Amino acid sequence: MAPLLNSLIQRFYASAQRYPDRPALEVDERRHTYAELAALATTLADTILQYQPSPPKPVAALLAYRSLTAYQGVLGILASGKGYVPLHPHFPAARNRTMLTLAGANVLVVGPEAMPLLEQILVDLPDPMTVICPSPDCSSSANRQLWETLCKRFTQHRFLDCEQMASPTSTWTVPHVTADDFAYVLFTSGSTGVPKGVPITQGNVASYLDYVCPRYALQPHDRCSQAFNLTFDPSVHDLFVTWTGGACLYCVPHRYLMAPAKFIRDKQLTVWFSVPSVAVFLSRMHALKPDSFPTLRWSLFAGEAMSAQAAAQWQEAAPHSIIENIYGPTEATITISHYRWDPQKSPADCVNGVVPIGWIFPEQKGCIIDQNLQPVPIGAEGELCLSGSQVTQGYLNNPQKTREQFVRLNGQESPLWYRTGDRVRQGPNQCLYYLGRIDDQVQ
Repeated sequence: MAPLLNSLIQRFYASAQRYPDRPALEVDERRHTYAELAALATTLADTILQYQPSPPKPVAALLAYRSLTAYQGVLGILASGKGYVPLHPHFPAARNRTMLTLAGANVLVVGPEAMPLLEQILVDLPDPMTVICPSPDCSSSANRQLWETLCKRFTQHRFLDCEQMASPTSTWTVPHVTADDFAYVLFTSGSTGVPKGVPITQGNVASYLDYVCPRYALQPHDRCSQAFNLTFDPSVHDLFVTWTGGACLYCVPHRYLMAPAKFIRDKQLTVWFSVPSVAVFLSRMHALKPDSFPTLRWSLFAGEAMSAQAAAQWQEAAPHSIIENIYGPTEATITISHYRWDPQKSPADCVNGVVPIGWIFPEQKGCIIDQNLQPVPIGAEGELCLSGSQVTQGYLNNPQKTREQFVRLNGQESPLWYRTGDRVRQGPNQCLYYLGRIDDQVQ
């Protein structure tokens, strides 16, 4: 297959060449330019390629949280030609170990903030692993003893700190990946609590970015929030919509995640993206006063049903901002439908006080079905199914769950449709209204 010309890492490096001295990231109160972040990514990519165990795997894992290593890790893994698998230091060690094993990664990039969990994760891993901590903080006095203990205990694994990493080579080039190569693998719990791997390809995410980047048209002067954890796929939007536009990404510190009003004002953010419950929480704290966020020009919400009250109150707080409620499961690559809030017209559009999820992206497809997998008439309730270039083709090494959730409709051989489990209704103008989950419906 021919190389993909607009992969995630190619988008970042294009902006790094165009805007080398502009800020790309602010994390832990320190800004990093595009040139600096590109150099860090290249160093990590070189290290991964030189020291990965044999045979090479298509993915590498990342265990970091709201640190420079988290962003260097995403970019460095992608720059090595692999997809990234984000773990979470706040998850139980057993869950992280299961995700790591199911993904089949044999490279793990770790941030110093996650080192206390590392020992529990490495226990009983079946295959040799290369563990890389690119941050100088791994060699600090607080972490040095723990690092040395891990090296001595887990001799089957290779451990590399910042002093042992490869120097960037003049022969390194941006990898040419195909549309079918992994961009990332995320894990969702599912009804059983057993993690399901959702592999998103470079082609899936390119389709998403090709639509939303022109829609939001970010510029180098934009200041964008990064509130979502890397294990939640709206974070991919945060990173790569921002970096495609040459804008700066502002990592929201953990202490501000649910109450970010001061952070938005202090950093003069122009783009905000979070779950709607952030707006609800700020409202309860009386922090959505009129004109509280005068610098915002885009306010995006996803991941939960959004109430009309929250949208109206946020609009008052951000009077110069366009508000969009955007919807999509992980299996459909970040989001796949959108609804733009209109203070005059939208309250009448809401059903049960919930903002519609709007219209499917133009190049993607939606279908509402009944329990017999038959399409329902306009205005009737049913389960939303999705198809198109953004939709993954199944779960990672899980054919049974894939057969349950990815189906053929109307006797067609193709395409595959993903059953979201979301109950919706479509209006005459094709607008979709979210009504809840199918499994919550009283039979």
